[in-house]
Amino acid sequence: MKIYNRLSLLLIIFSVFLSCESKNLDTSKKDIIEDPIENKIDSILSKMSLEEKIGQTAQRGKSSRVKELPADLKEAVRKGQIGSFLNIMNKNDAKELQRIAVEESPSKIPLIFARDVIHGFKTIFPIPLGQAASFNPLLVKEGSRVAAIEASTSGIRWTFAPMLDISRDPRWGRIAESAGEDPYLTSVMAEAYIKGFQGEDLSSPTSMAACAKHFIGYGAAEGGRDYNTANINENLLHNTYLKPFKKAVEAGSATFMTSFNELNGVPASANKYILKDILRDEWGFDGFVVSDWNSIIEMVNHGFAKDEKEAAEKSINAMLDMEMTSTSYHDHLKQLINEGKFSEKQLDTIVKNILRIKLRLGLFENPYFDPNDAILYDKKHLASAQETATESTVLLKNKNNLLPLNSKNKLAIIGPLANAPHEQLGTWTFDGEKEHTITPLKSFQQDDQYTIQYSEGLSYSRDKSTDGFGNAIKAAKSSDVILFFAGEEAILSGEAHSRASINLPGGQEDLITELHKTGKPIVLIVMAGRPITLGNIIDKVDAVLMAWHPGTMGGPALKNIITGKVSPSGKLPITWPKEVGQIPIHYNHKNTGRPVIPEEFVYMDSIPIAAWQSSLGNTSHYLDAGFLPQYPFGYGLSYSNFRYADVSISSTSPKIGDTITVKAMITNTGKIKAKETVQLYFRDMVGSLTRPVKELLRFKKVTLEAGASKEVIFNFSTDDLAFYGPDKIWVTEPGDFKLWVSKHSMDEANELEFTLE
Repeated sequence: MKIYNRLSLLLIIFSVFLSCESKNLDTSKKDIIEDPIENKIDSILSKMSLEEKIGQTAQRGKSSRVKELPADLKEAVRKGQIGSFLNIMNKNDAKELQRIAVEESPSKIPLIFARDVIHGFKTIFPIPLGQAASFNPLLVKEGSRVAAIEASTSGIRWTFAPMLDISRDPRWGRIAESAGEDPYLTSVMAEAYIKGFQGEDLSSPTSMAACAKHFIGYGAAEGGRDYNTANINENLLHNTYLKPFKKAVEAGSATFMTSFNELNGVPASANKYILKDILRDEWGFDGFVVSDWNSIIEMVNHGFAKDEKEAAEKSINAMLDMEMTSTSYHDHLKQLINEGKFSEKQLDTIVKNILRIKLRLGLFENPYFDPNDAILYDKKHLASAQETATESTVLLKNKNNLLPLNSKNKLAIIGPLANAPHEQLGTWTFDGEKEHTITPLKSFQQDDQYTIQYSEGLSYSRDKSTDGFGNAIKAAKSSDVILFFAGEEAILSGEAHSRASINLPGGQEDLITELHKTGKPIVLIVMAGRPITLGNIIDKVDAVLMAWHPGTMGGPALKNIITGKVSPSGKLPITWPKEVGQIPIHYNHKNTGRPVIPEEFVYMDSIPIAAWQSSLGNTSHYLDAGFLPQYPFGYGLSYSNFRYADVSISSTSPKIGDTITVKAMITNTGKIKAKETVQLYFRDMVGSLTRPVKELLRFKKVTLEAGASKEVIFNFSTDDLAFYGPDKIWVTEPGDFKLWVSKHSMDEANELEFTLE
């Protein structure tokens, strides 16, 4: 009897449990059904024809050479055959296309207008590689917020940024758009860009949908040649290249863009492993993915599809939602569905992804924009651009503390970038206006504390003529200090602008050599979209400032640094090579079985003639370039000095799952207020896969008055030490670790050790 009662009781409890679970499941389903955006999507989709659904996958543009809106383009919108436009910069055209879409098309679905707003719209900020050098994500977020505010007043609600490609090869032109070589720094900047572009509420009229690009491996192109093949093994893919994109999903990026390249033999625009298995299924991304320009049909050139129809079939089955400019979806999707190679139900999923973002942008409720609301070149925007240019500038050399300059100095301002307002803006600035650019020359000329003599010497960066050398040398001889503004024109970096040599182009090195003969100290200020190899001239200049392409307010920012109004605080987001032959070179490399022993290294010129054949130390190096870069990742000088002391760790034997705290006391031992970026690196000493010799774990930028101290505290979880292992899972392995609280990636002065149990 007791057994029966107990069984009855258990059955009753089990029934109640099932009832509760059933209610929970019902509630969960109810919550999904009652999601207003998903409800709206289903309602819209139920009324759409197959042709309209296909239309949502199409992104079109208009040639800038065509003045009037073509009648066939308007008719395509009227029929619901276009979901998005890019590069419609005539505001009246944009308004008219949107009016046709929401008032005359069958389902009244609004268009999204897109544009490459990369580092500013009208107010241009430093190139992204420069912004990464600021190591200040708050400034990066502010810059993308400014860009969104300005661009949205032209109806642009979608930007093709940020670019999150890990970039280890400065020959690659698009390194200018990246945050450099480090996955952690790039991830931090990814979140900053996305939060800035999208704002607190994506439906706000001043918000733009971000687009994380290029997914994936674009920065790993062979030889640094744009569009080229990328071969990345699975562990490297997860441990390095995918990390910033995962952070983009976590930060809420509305859209993604595929890359041009193939990845391990499969073009990214039809790569189901990355687009479906990782992005959708593993990461849960619910926005939409757009191809890069013509990248779907370019798979025919890759040899991955025999024709455009097959290219469309492979891309749509890989869950690529929208086709940029080419028309393979428009031309072939209906036939592919009729042939059973793709289903309308699958298409519905893709259209839902697109509609979801349009609804989140608030375009159904507020499809129009008011062109009279334009907020361009606002004083706050310009101040933000100047602050970012200031913190992006990296002081690489300062022999005998030449900088900052004395106000009594007579200055010779020379070089092709001293007064080049267009070039100063940098790559991907379609809407920037050189009339608003303040150049270094203009900034100095506005200050009567300095006697200025200006001679460009070379009329542009590639100029090889020596006709202007005489005047430049004359100006130098009658001055105390030479400010030489060197670098690249904007067109020499960016898409399809890879360089085999990354020396200063044209006759710049020759002019610097002649100026060096005057005996006057030279401050070299470089404006470029990449690190520039300086081996031929580094010993001929006394100070080097890397300004990247600093944007609209680069002039006053550089003047303030050169004259000491503010101390430089930028740090390199990429390893700076001595010469091209060292590339690829990056700080977070793996060790070899025969790492370099500095004391045993032998330079080529030190080898005796007819030397006995030996392997000269048996380590990994170049005989001529050695084993060190010109400047390491994270490097940057200041006008002040900083002392690192009292470095400590919360536990030398933490357990899996613990939070670890590292502390350091940073003191400004100089005489001026300055900023310092304190960097925390780690190394997993032994792993089931070999680990990098160092990895950036955290960083903090601190501002200190002269003589002031501040305790910098880093907290991290043991999960932050995890890597994608041989079993294709993320794992944190017990064992020995090292930590460094550092000024840059090669600084090993403050080392800590712990053993993870």
